[in-house]
Amino acid sequence: MAAPLVLVLLVAVTIRAILYRSSLAALVSERVEVSSPLNAWKRVVEGLALLDLGVSPYSGALFHETPLIIYLFHFLIDYAELVFMITDMLTAVALYLAIQDYNKVLFKKQKLLLELGKYAPDATELIRTPMEMYYIPLKVALFYLLNPYTVMSCVAKSTCAINNTVIAFFILATIKGSTLLSAVFLALATYQSLYPLTLFAPALLYLLQRQFIPVKMKSKGFWLYTMQYAGLYLGSLVVIICLSFFLLNSWDFIPSVYGFILSVPDLTPNVGIFWYFFAEMFEHFSLFFVCVFQINVFFYTIPLAIKLKEHPMFFMFVQLAIISIFKSYPTVGDIALYMAFLPLWSHLYQFLRNVFILSCVLIVCSLLFPVLWHLWIYAGSANSNFYYAITLTFNIGQILLISDYFYAFLQREYYLIHGLLIRKDRTDIMLVLK
Repeated sequence: MAAPLVLVLLVAVTIRAILYRSSLAALVSERVEVSSPLNAWKRVVEGLALLDLGVSPYSGALFHETPLIIYLFHFLIDYAELVFMITDMLTAVALYLAIQDYNKVLFKKQKLLLELGKYAPDATELIRTPMEMYYIPLKVALFYLLNPYTVMSCVAKSTCAINNTVIAFFILATIKGSTLLSAVFLALATYQSLYPLTLFAPALLYLLQRQFIPVKMKSKGFWLYTMQYAGLYLGSLVVIICLSFFLLNSWDFIPSVYGFILSVPDLTPNVGIFWYFFAEMFEHFSLFFVCVFQINVFFYTIPLAIKLKEHPMFFMFVQLAIISIFKSYPTVGDIALYMAFLPLWSHLYQFLRNVFILSCVLIVCSLLFPVLWHLWIYAGSANSNFYYAITLTFNIGQILLISDYFYAFLQREYYLIHGLLIRKDRTDIMLVLK
């Protein structure tokens, strides 16, 4: 499997290198679907210019990246293209290794449940085979590296690519069962964009499974391990934030980064749902609705944790999708990360109901984004309603796609336990109008 992965990496590097040398690089970097006020490369350059002049990069209203990012590029600005290509390669390799290890764990768990008679005798056709699972890690790496969303983010030098790398290493550390590294990378991901905080729950559930600790409120082992993981996570986060303070000798980055994410003051159009809604809203209502919109990302964590406590990896996939849909400044790079996991759930295809239609919706919306932007901004023959309509359709398509996968996952788990006979005997209800 190493040779195909190396081949995919070489192809991905070649595509990015060619695009960096083309006229498309400047065009893509200006696209609002690819770069947001949080992660746009031109804002990083602006912050670096202020830093070189001895002025705090957070003294203005343009720079909203974290201090560690600006100091990283302070030393590597001349190798920025190489840095972004390496981060994409590292993300793909981390995902490849993570899914490879996860498949081994999943196969052992599946074998154990078969031996214990937990699965119905007639559900053998739903059991995953090693041959079926063999190429999934490569497909995941392929889906990430050659996804147009990922390529565009890399070419635009959006720092979203670095966030994805940190999250990929967090997933790898979690699946490997490393409590310390999982907590450290989760703290880094939270430090970068705040919303990965919601990944704490699926990571904890997965690590508890690895340690064979039952998820019970009355279990002493459960609370001890939870407190240990939470302590490592919070300790790592405090250390990273303090390091940022020592680099800048100021706390200005906290309101400029996290306050900016939560209060959504910049209403530059993007692929999210915030900008148009708050552009049209009266100012005295905005605080209430900002709170309502932000709660969306965190609200689903507890019910999903209850429903999917035995399946933390699928829980993590759903949570990544929720973050990319409901965060305040999303880009297509965020979407590329959770879409890379779709091959992992290829066994659910027979239960999916609308995957073809929804895939077409997402593709058509992606093609219409630049068209409607041109009609609105340059041609003047459309307005913001047109662009927001396609944005809304795009997000609804994502929500329906994830809902379809969620329903398919639960349906397969039900048939594994209760048997396929129920499925074959079931007759759908028909409404007859007379």
